[in-house]
Amino acid sequence: MTTPYFLTRSIKQKGAAMLMALLTVALVAVLSSWAMWQLWRTTEVETTERSFQQSRWLLNGALDWARVVLREDKRASELDHLGEPWAVPLKESRLSAFLASDSSGGVEDEQGLLNQVFLSGRISDLQSRINVNNLLDGGRLSPTYTRAFIKLFSVLGLPMSELDLFLQNFLASHNKSSKEGNTPIMPQRLEQLTWLGLSPQTVAQLAPHVTVLPAFTPLNLNTASAEAIFASIPLLEMSTARSWVRKRQAKHWTSLDAMRSELGVGGANINEREHQLSTKYFEVIGQVRYNQLVLIERSVVLRDGADLKILWRERRPPGAQPGCLLTIDPPC
Repeated sequence: MTTPYFLTRSIKQKGAAMLMALLTVALVAVLSSWAMWQLWRTTEVETTERSFQQSRWLLNGALDWARVVLREDKRASELDHLGEPWAVPLKESRLSAFLASDSSGGVEDEQGLLNQVFLSGRISDLQSRINVNNLLDGGRLSPTYTRAFIKLFSVLGLPMSELDLFLQNFLASHNKSSKEGNTPIMPQRLEQLTWLGLSPQTVAQLAPHVTVLPAFTPLNLNTASAEAIFASIPLLEMSTARSWVRKRQAKHWTSLDAMRSELGVGGANINEREHQLSTKYFEVIGQVRYNQLVLIERSVVLRDGADLKILWRERRPPGAQPGCLLTIDPPC
């Protein structure tokens, strides 16, 4: 029996209507999902931005704290040694531990953030390391500091071929009369020494003993490593340098004359131009951890009397290449 035409048409219309309804529901679901994703993304971006800004404020506060510590240290003593408050690292602690409590013994924290934010940091003496720029002496390589780097490379077991290339490129980078287009640029930071021919592995081994500072700096014998002391004093043996460091742990040196008289022949080459017991340049490293956000700031501070000047600062996430400034969308 043949189905009447009007019934067939009605069935087709109902099928088309149902298909349109299903397509409409699917479209609404897709649009709703897209809208929810956009809302989630906007919320996450705003949350990250707010956390980033809060972390920046906290790191600014940490740097201000470090400057106060260094200023008060200068007022208390002209000597700088590893027994002073600035040399004690700040272990990771909750932010609430640094805030004053109210009369009831609590800290106002409506959002409960203070127990979620952790601070840590340290201050390091940059004059406990040999300054690369000390190599330059009137447009030529300083024989004294060339010997110091040779001794340092030797005791650390680093390739002398790299040192030769580094010294050539270092001098070329300071030679203003050079017309060669491939003359290397003089690094401003330690990790940039790879520009002058050192491998990243060599720079990493040199890091505890070498720094890059804008002016000539004596070595602070109260804070320097045994390797740096060994390298900076001609004819000094490594065993003697280690012995000096052990003696220094019991009682820091109070004057270069006292060092010379106590160390005898070994201290004969200590001089006021290349060695001191005080410091002007410090490195301040602060870290803030809040939920999944971890932010590290590194600063170099010049302390000239009671005045403290920030020479440069950089912020970066853990694992980022040194020298890579942190932005909201870091490129490296």
